[in-house]
Amino acid sequence: MFLIDCPWCGPRDQREFRCGGEAHIRRPANPAELSDAEWADYVFMRSSPKGLHYERWVHIHGCRRWFNIARNTATDEILAVYGPGDPPPAIDGQSIPTPSGEPARGTANAPLVDPASASGSQIP
Repeated sequence: MFLIDCPWCGPRDQREFRCGGEAHIRRPANPAELSDAEWADYVFMRSSPKGLHYERWVHIHGCRRWFNIARNTATDEILAVYGPGDPPPAIDGQSIPTPSGEPARGTANAPLVDPASASGSQIP
């Protein structure tokens, strides 16, 4: 649980808000001209990083207004709150370390490495 500083209502409990997903994703200008793969990329693909992430939020149980948040997803620390039409703020140290040192992005596609191997060879 954490507090979110609504730009219009002030600090409120997280339960009053809903996350609307990743911020700054623009709808394609000519969606009818996109291939199926390009459309799927627009609709489904999101960065979902560990660390700094720009998100859209709405104060659903308050003023019902949308705004953006720069948040560390590993610690839930809110680094900046800004308007929906504003550009993302520059955050010092864009790669915020995660608490236990895991990589900033998921490792599902990374090859497994044998920890017992002195050379760090990959596990077949």
